[in-house]
Amino acid sequence: MDELLTEYQYYLISEKMKSENTVKSYTSDLANYLYYLQEKLSINNPQDITTDEIKRYLTYLKKLGYSATSSSRALSAIKSFHKFLFLERRTTINPAIHLTSPKLDKKLPTVLSIDEVLRLLNSVKDDTPYHMRNKAMLELVYATGLRVSELVNLRLIDLHLTNKMISTVGKGNKERIIPINDYALKILRRYLIEARPKLVIPSKDQGFVFLNNHGTAISRQSFFLILKELAKEAGITKEISPHTLRHSFATHLLEAGTDLRLIQEMLGHEDISTTQIYTHLSNQKLKEIYKGAHPHEKKSI
Repeated sequence: MDELLTEYQYYLISEKMKSENTVKSYTSDLANYLYYLQEKLSINNPQDITTDEIKRYLTYLKKLGYSATSSSRALSAIKSFHKFLFLERRTTINPAIHLTSPKLDKKLPTVLSIDEVLRLLNSVKDDTPYHMRNKAMLELVYATGLRVSELVNLRLIDLHLTNKMISTVGKGNKERIIPINDYALKILRRYLIEARPKLVIPSKDQGFVFLNNHGTAISRQSFFLILKELAKEAGITKEISPHTLRHSFATHLLEAGTDLRLIQEMLGHEDISTTQIYTHLSNQKLKEIYKGAHPHEKKSI
């Protein structure tokens, strides 16, 4: 069934326009699924897969200690794969069509306060090319709300500095244009003029904006390690994720009165419901302020 998985990968990329990260995660989940079917159940023909086999696999994942989130993602990949096989007439039935993922509690993302963001950004030194790069990356993410994958894949041709804009291709290969504020623009320009030329290796230069010590694009993992280390130095004790600054960007815009639809556009969310999670974060802060400020809330009970 390996050739079917290869065809499915092509389908995800060329027809469904899925991101590289989605394709990788789906492929990994399906490789494990197909291995289980072949090695544990001796199933080598997709036509022989039934709903019961899929349920057995999900039970197997649970026994392995998979979290509800990981199992749900695996099921999404399996459902997508079987839908593909059915549409391509590789099977006459879709055994996954009636399977539903358990409803997961949406965990609110970690958001830094404005004071914490300023502490983080101000803690970044700018005395070496690498420090200038780090400062530019953090300022740019907080100024634009870029996903980390979009940040590390940003190229020089995506920068429209005269117009104070950057362009990026997000999920679903959809391009969007995002404004950039004057301060972040100043930090970015300094990096491009003073630091990037010292990091670039001409023979390896592919036009990526942010480079590592090998002259190639910095990785998502490296960015996250840098972010965690800088947060620690700034005395921030909250649990940091790669998208903490993106979440903070959106929440602070909402708290400042920015229209939710505009935030949706800047973040590149296809569905407004994805953006609405920031209203919960904003409401949560409102409750905290109310509890601390309202006279009745201050009374002991």
